[in-house]
Amino acid sequence: MPVPNPIAFTIFNIDIRWYGILITAGIIISAAICCKRAPKHDLTADQILNFTIICVPVAIIGARLYYVLFNWSMYAGDFWKIINTRLGGLAIHGGLLFGFGMLAVLCWFWKVRPLNLLDLAAPCIALAQSIGRWGNYFNSEAHGGPTDLPWAITVNGETVHPTFLYESIWCFFLFWLLLYIDNHRTFEGQVILLYGILYSAERFCVEALRTDSLMIGPFKQAQVLSLVIIVICLICYGILRKQQRRKQHH
Repeated sequence: MPVPNPIAFTIFNIDIRWYGILITAGIIISAAICCKRAPKHDLTADQILNFTIICVPVAIIGARLYYVLFNWSMYAGDFWKIINTRLGGLAIHGGLLFGFGMLAVLCWFWKVRPLNLLDLAAPCIALAQSIGRWGNYFNSEAHGGPTDLPWAITVNGETVHPTFLYESIWCFFLFWLLLYIDNHRTFEGQVILLYGILYSAERFCVEALRTDSLMIGPFKQAQVLSLVIIVICLICYGILRKQQRRKQHH
């Protein structure tokens, strides 16, 4: 793949970057699909929009804070650099943690079943990730180490693994798989827990190829967190499935 131009166009001397366009497109398309499918979960499009308007900005703030905290030496003392996301620097795990946290609060406040809502959102989250990951390509970031594979991308004159592409393809596949599972789910929470397991498994593998990973001591933060999420989701999946079977037998 050739070296991309990160600037899509310029208006009033302001550069509009592909990074922002793609992340925004992912959010809008995914929210629209959630609104369309909301009745299948006994929810309305207006409810989904209310959640989206609040949770998405909180998730973006969380994604930025998470990234900055794990790269504090790069941002310490420079407030404008901290808030400038145009050049990249959003950590999906931070976005998910903050976004899900705000969603839980709103579900309690608005009396909405959180697992039911998360099952609806899970496929769309994967789709948003699939689209948004292409922003990393245009910013020449989130790539892997050197490779001579035919689909390698060029960064700073070196051909490297397009790890953004690996994750984008997996998340697109995950979107369709989770849609199918959601249409045939046997208990609330099944879809979001499978998203946690399957996305984390992919992220653990792809993270091994990346050269710009956030670190926890000698370990890659995303790999550690992915393992924790897989274990927690597997335990919760087993508990909820067992509860559902007990209800069926009664």
